[in-house]
Amino acid sequence: MHLENHGEPGGHVPVMLRRVLELLAPALDAPGAVLVDANLGLGGHAEALLAAHPGLHLIGIDRDPVAIERSTERLAPYAARTTLVRAVSDELAEVLAREGRPRVNGVLFDLGVSSPQLDEAGRGFAYSYDAPLDMRMDTDQELTAHIVVNTYSEGELTRILRDYGEERFASRVARFIARERAAEPIASTKRLAEIVREAIPAATRRTGGNPAKRTFQALRIEVNGELTAFERALPQALDALVVGGRVVVLSYHSLEDRLSKHIIAERAKDTSPPGLPVPLPAHQPRFRPVTRGAEVPDEAETARNPRAASARLRAAERIREPE
Repeated sequence: MHLENHGEPGGHVPVMLRRVLELLAPALDAPGAVLVDANLGLGGHAEALLAAHPGLHLIGIDRDPVAIERSTERLAPYAARTTLVRAVSDELAEVLAREGRPRVNGVLFDLGVSSPQLDEAGRGFAYSYDAPLDMRMDTDQELTAHIVVNTYSEGELTRILRDYGEERFASRVARFIARERAAEPIASTKRLAEIVREAIPAATRRTGGNPAKRTFQALRIEVNGELTAFERALPQALDALVVGGRVVVLSYHSLEDRLSKHIIAERAKDTSPPGLPVPLPAHQPRFRPVTRGAEVPDEAETARNPRAASARLRAAERIREPE
């Protein structure tokens, strides 16, 4: 989620930028270092990393053609050291193979939805604007939020809202959606937000922000296959790292953070059978966590950019090649 702050002088300020720079610096100081920004967005992190490391080559990946266009403009001063590719993050290994750079020094994941996607009403990501139900990051794909809302079964909607939105009233919201669409297709973000509001009990509506937030999150994740893509992409990123290479993950809800935590923990544990007198080299950890748990933005950053409040950061470093 490239939640950049539009109010900062000089343009967009990426979330937890200073910490991202600190964590990646030891890996990117190597001669000829290569970094993959797997969710390029507006290129804010990429720009800062290229400026901080004059020898760095950056491979930026994003599925959104608008993101590629805007980041190309932003990173124009570094064009000789950048390769920007329109692709989904889980195509990371294929992108690296095509570029002839199968091993890299760093990978950054800045997950979720970007500020331009949220702030451009026509994209249909936000409940704060009235727009067609779309929510596609890749504007060429067929599946839209309109299709999900109007054609998925009530049971499927319940599952999505529960699993991806962590919505307490998932079955109730799905039931209200199914009832309303039977009379007339639900075509706009405003209408969907109204239906969700009606479905959420009044006592709950009084706390916790907009009641449609969790439903819109769930639909966006389903439309774009975000969790599936990340679940495939993070192992590819870890496999691509050289010894001393680092991965940094910025996530914005508990589902992403749990996946990140689990995948890193699996790679960082000793898998030797219990009871052996000495550890087996083939079973020694290949990675170590660099952060203690998930780090969060400080109060100053969340005051400056409220969208950053949900950010969680984890990082890991490769310490050993596979046997």
